[in-house]
Formats: sequence, C-alpha cells, structure tokens
Amino acid sequence: MVLEFLALRDEHSESDLEDALLRHLEESLLKLGGDFAFVGRQRRLRIGAEWYRVDLLFFHRRLHCLVVIALKIGRLMLADTRQMNVYLNYASRHWRRKGENLPVGLILCSEQDEALAQYALKGMGRRILTREYRLALPPEAALVEQLQHARLRLEAKAPR
Repeated sequence: MVLEFLALRDEHSESDLEDALLRHLEESLLKLGGDFAFVGRQRRLRIGAEWYRVDLLFFHRRLHCLVVIALKIGRLMLADTRQMNVYLNYASRHWRRKGENLPVGLILCSEQDEALAQYALKGMGRRILTREYRLALPPEAALVEQLQHARLRLEAKAPR
C-alpha cells in the first residue's frame, strides 16, 4: 500500500500517520476501496482493569463487518498480532450488531515480516491481515522486480 499522498516525513509516529490518514480521509478510503465507511478513531475499550484504544474503526459494506485497523510505524511484531486478536474478540462481543459478520483486522506496518505473519496468523482464518505501507513508490527497477516476483508467486499458485 503506497501512502505517498500523506506527505509524511521519514521519521513519523503512529499518531502522525493516523492524523494524516484522517486529514486525507477521502483519499485514504479510496486507497482501501469504495466499500469502507468510517466509524471512529482511537475507539476506547476496557478489558478487565485496563483501557486500550483501537487506532481506526471502519465498517465494510460488502463484507458486512467491522474492520479494526492498527497502525504500526515499525516492523510487524508478534505482540501486534496478539493485540489485534484481542481487539477482534472484544469487537465481536461488544461492538458487532445483530446480523453482522465477525470483525476483521488489518495491521498496517512499515515493515512486514512474511514468515512471522504466516506463523502468527495461521489458524485464524482470514480475520487478520497484515500489509506493509510505504510513503513513496520504490525506484522503478525495484518496482519491476517486485511485480515480477508477485507474478511468479501467482503463476505458481494457479491451477494447471
């Protein structure tokens, strides 16, 4: 996911990222897809004696479910996947309305660790996704290489 339109500097915080996304809400939603509806930011939830905050909360019209988004400025960590699982369980029990599907989570991080994501999220179905964001497109040669790599992966998965 390329978030170049946010015009963030290299050293930014999660709150800088969140503020920029919300300043550019229309563009952000279009980047995510046309079926997202904004529900809230920094939505508070209490579990036991502790208070937590969900960075962004959306509703996806076609999937008919809440989408919990966590913004991470560093690489994906195991704690991030556990945290998202807790948020989804809470959202399912306290925020989901009758007739809605189970909520899904999206962890946006500046560096994705594919191996960690694979093992940490296995068995959770497709309830939690991780995506790497970039503040600018990579150089043309790197972009071509990434596209070729993606094409090869897709061809390997295609039925013969």
